Amino acid sequence: MTDVLKEAVKEKYGQAALRVRSRGGSSCCGMPAREEKNPITSGHYDDSETGALPEETLLASLGCGNPTALAQLKAGETVLDLGSGGGIDVLLSARRVGPSGKAYGLDMTEEMLVLARENQRNAGVQNVEFLKGEIEDIPLPDNSVDVVISNCVINLSADKNRVLREAFRVLRPGGRFAVSDVVTRGEVPAQIRKDILLWVGCIAGALQDTEYSEKLAAAGFEEISIEPTRVYRVEDAREFLAGKGIDVDALAPQVDGKFMSAFVRAVKPALQPRDVE
Repeated sequence: MTDVLKEAVKEKYGQAALRVRSRGGSSCCGMPAREEKNPITSGHYDDSETGALPEETLLASLGCGNPTALAQLKAGETVLDLGSGGGIDVLLSARRVGPSGKAYGLDMTEEMLVLARENQRNAGVQNVEFLKGEIEDIPLPDNSVDVVISNCVINLSADKNRVLREAFRVLRPGGRFAVSDVVTRGEVPAQIRKDILLWVGCIAGALQDTEYSEKLAAAGFEEISIEPTRVYRVEDAREFLAGKGIDVDALAPQVDGKFMSAFVRAVKPALQPRDVE
């Protein structure tokens, strides 16, 4: 991340963690986490998944999807969550991979790490480790994890190419990249794109779906797919945009269906016979 963007992200998510610890709760865009239905962050987890987790884990859930459900995790696997926040996806992953597996959470925000470790202790989960660091420079060895997940964090990075190269590096051959992220589809005027992405992700930075695929391929991934999971309509952002003096009705044809949460899948190629001779 550039220094300015990095500090903005750290401040925003650090404040969110502090609000959760004081039981205020806040989504990434400043809406109350549990009192209002946020079309970005709400409704991704059901009670059967979260019933055994501390309430603070849910209050700190700021993502736009549920990568743990879509990643098809298996017992014994090692999982890494990029930008793990309050730890909900790490704790759910740990449950899915079982005691023979392990789940890592990586976050650069000290306040979020403190909250995540508290949540881990309160949940009584042992096969979890939270690491401090940046998603552009993952503090794990090459070929050390089976699955990389992330929940609407990669869109916040100013150096997505480096993030994807790092994810590729730490994955074992045959390992899976399975993240939820915000993507765009089609052309949108620049200022409108900025305003909508400010509403969706707080700090505008989402890639077009085609560009995301190209960057994954450039990093070395194969079997790339992008599956929309929630399409954002201009009506969802009416109040936010009207506050910026934007004619929402005139904007709708340029925006509807072009901003979405998506599940992004890719695979690191398995070793070929010649690679192990």
